[in-house]
Amino acid sequence: MDLENQKRVKEFAEKFGPENVVVVLGAGEGEAAGLAAETVTAGDPTFAGPLAGVSLGLKVYHICEPELKVEIDEAVYDEQISMMEMVLDVDDIVNEMTAIREQYTKY
Repeated sequence: MDLENQKRVKEFAEKFGPENVVVVLGAGEGEAAGLAAETVTAGDPTFAGPLAGVSLGLKVYHICEPELKVEIDEAVYDEQISMMEMVLDVDDIVNEMTAIREQYTKY
């Protein structure tokens, strides 16, 4: 997750309260999604950005996870996301995201 997005996430968590913020990711593979998820939950593991040492514990999901998919209008999902979903290893992404949430999510 780039430094500007880390800054935005931190500002939203401060403004609205971390219990009121959900981060939705769209990374193309599990490891990248997991790294971004870890950043918004446990803090930036590279210790380079605004979230270095900042454990927000935010809820975080990937756009292709079943829990989030059911919340999106089916026509919109089909038009905007389904093509991407067909080429991704969704199981790998779901496993990575689930592990991060179980380990770090506070809210």
